[in-house]
Amino acid sequence: MEIIILVLYGLALLLLFLYNLGQLSLIITYLRTKHKREANIRSADSIPWDTLPLVTVQLPVYNELYVAERLIDSIAKLRYPLHKMEIQVLDDSTDETVDIIARRVTHFQQQGINIEHIRRPQRTGFKAGALAYGLTLSNAEFVAIFDADFVPDPDFLLKTLPNFADPKVGIVQTRWEHLNEDFSLITQLQAFGLNAHFTIEQSGRYAAELFANFNGTGGVWRRTAIDDAGGWHADTLTEDLDLSYRAQLRGWKFSYREDIGSPAELPVAMDALKSQQYRWMKGAAEVARKMYGTVLRTPGVSLGTKLHAGMHLFSSSTFILVLILGVLSVPLLYIRARHPEWEVVFYIINFFQLNLLILISFYGIPYILYSPKRKAMMAFYFPMYSSLMMGLSLHNSIAVIEGYVGRKTPFVRTPKFNANKTGDQWGSNKYIGRQLTWLTVAEGLLALYFVGGLVLAFYVSDFRMFFLHIMFMVGFGMVCLYSLTHSLTVRRTTTHATVFESPRQPTSSNEPNPDSTRLADPVGSPLRSAGLQH
Repeated sequence: MEIIILVLYGLALLLLFLYNLGQLSLIITYLRTKHKREANIRSADSIPWDTLPLVTVQLPVYNELYVAERLIDSIAKLRYPLHKMEIQVLDDSTDETVDIIARRVTHFQQQGINIEHIRRPQRTGFKAGALAYGLTLSNAEFVAIFDADFVPDPDFLLKTLPNFADPKVGIVQTRWEHLNEDFSLITQLQAFGLNAHFTIEQSGRYAAELFANFNGTGGVWRRTAIDDAGGWHADTLTEDLDLSYRAQLRGWKFSYREDIGSPAELPVAMDALKSQQYRWMKGAAEVARKMYGTVLRTPGVSLGTKLHAGMHLFSSSTFILVLILGVLSVPLLYIRARHPEWEVVFYIINFFQLNLLILISFYGIPYILYSPKRKAMMAFYFPMYSSLMMGLSLHNSIAVIEGYVGRKTPFVRTPKFNANKTGDQWGSNKYIGRQLTWLTVAEGLLALYFVGGLVLAFYVSDFRMFFLHIMFMVGFGMVCLYSLTHSLTVRRTTTHATVFESPRQPTSSNEPNPDSTRLADPVGSPLRSAGLQH
């Protein structure tokens, strides 16, 4: 058993190291390609006003009563010829969001803005289905997409469309910014991690001409690229990643504009963060299962591009590796004390601490770029963000495994809050879960497990994993406590508030309404039948 633990630990560490070598190559590419990235910046007035192309702006919305009005108001401010832009509010809502949207759409229609409130006869295919349905009503050459929590720059279209001067560019993606980064520690840590993705990963993949992904919002598609790639598919939870790969395999180029920020709201409750993480991690696993074989078989794609595509598509598996490393690291202390003759093996394992240096660079460079006045805080945010991700490793590992084995669950969108500054109240949000789950208990038990690892370090006088176990303890403890306190906040608020009516049932009988059936379970009731509930 001791040898099995040692082998599994070493294998997980090796795989994580190989993945981080891929991240290191993106860091190097990012640092070496400043001129190429700057050359991709186009002037917002490079296309004459009277020759701007037809654009459809799609706003997929489902039960977003807290942010729907803000979204529509921001889109109505886009600077673009009125006769060249149509706005589609693709509304699948089943609650009072419908009335909010209807009022704002009517208001802007009266001002001469070409905006339509589109209601499908059946909510099939979730977000992918809504986007596809909207395309059947549009003849525009380009399609911009914004989720409900976004507030784009009024010049967004003028800044992004010039990149389509290259006829092979099929996607232009912009960098997410954060409306409520300073709301709480949770939002600050999310921003810390997302900034690394939108700086190192997206810029590095673009500059190296690797496969990259449209992030589902804050970007523009060439309509012919969507059609040529086969349109939107609803067979994965990350339809954006799926279509991105299909389009690039057809030869369409991905263009990334790091200089254009698209402000959006970060989840402020642990329930909402878990819901978002579940969809991203499971969806990536589903796309990997669906698409990577095609990537490997496609002629004309270089070996390096195929390897990077594999690391990209299978990146959510790193949570499984982190969970394995964490759980096995405690008995590894005992094994190390029992077998001093194996010390050479442990020296080899210590070599992989290079992972830490790579990760510090990966997250540190974006933090220095976008938070230059708070450089000293890097020493706080890096271990805290790492701890948070460690604490989510159980939750995310379950999502990834479900994706690989093909377990299908409905698209459950992340609840929005319109909570932008410290002190804004969100406890009455009707879309947030109100019940505690076994997963919260398991996360609390894992926090105690790593307390045991700290105690064991004193028992065997080996403190080489002491800081790692502190991070796991803090991570699982943080996730557990936030889950508890946020659930109590919601329940306490709703106890003293007026009880909302239950949302109307959706028109499609074969697709349950996530908000009416999953308030206590952000990842969906199918997990309950498998004995797994988030």
